Amino acid sequence: GLQHQDGNSHLMAMMVPNLLAYDPAFAYELAIIIQKGIDRMFANQEDIFYYITIENEPYVMPAMPDHLSREEVEEGVINGMYLYRPGKKDPSFPKVHLFGSGSILNEALRAQEALAAGFGVSADVWSVTSYQQLQRDAMHCERWNRLHPTRAPKKSHFQKQMESDPYPIIAASDYVKMTAGQLARFAPDQFIALGTDGFGRSEAREELRRFFEVDAESIIIAALHALVARGEADPALVQDAIETFGIDPESGDPWRR
Repeated sequence: GLQHQDGNSHLMAMMVPNLLAYDPAFAYELAIIIQKGIDRMFANQEDIFYYITIENEPYVMPAMPDHLSREEVEEGVINGMYLYRPGKKDPSFPKVHLFGSGSILNEALRAQEALAAGFGVSADVWSVTSYQQLQRDAMHCERWNRLHPTRAPKKSHFQKQMESDPYPIIAASDYVKMTAGQLARFAPDQFIALGTDGFGRSEAREELRRFFEVDAESIIIAALHALVARGEADPALVQDAIETFGIDPESGDPWRR
């Protein structure tokens, strides 16, 4: 059936101090979040509440990734992000990071495969369960460091994940660009947010994702363009991809249509 695309809620959730907002992609992520919520709200009687978005797209629910321990996955889900699938290890490939949330994580995974097979680009795919938690943690560390100038600086969860691999980040979600874009100033390299800015639309998923430029093909183009800025790809490669994917560069901004 038709899907309604309207992506403001996770940005609005930033305004409520005791609200924890999550956008999980898989069943095990949801289970981890709910268990943590029960512990904090009922067992510990913390004055907090949760907002969790669960999309209705049918797709396979995988097991936890086996390159991480259960504890690492659980910590990543609660803190806001973890490495779901590493990219192809080829020293000749330039590298990018792809962030995906909710069902858009599948678009990032599709982009990862196409980048490696068709463009010689290695892409790590990260499941971002909560931009809100990543942002709040980054702001906390920033403030603490500012007020403790003689102490060893704290690093946020986001900064810890990215510091050893300072490559371009393409962050795609079902929400407005500012949801992910809050993290841009904490990123070690380019941070390109793809989102659903504009009026809410009702249409099939594929058409909506192409319209708002959050589908796998749009992720690929953003990744290649980021590599051009680093001198690691030719602009002609991006142009070829735009033509191959049938994207109209003169179609106008989605938020103005």
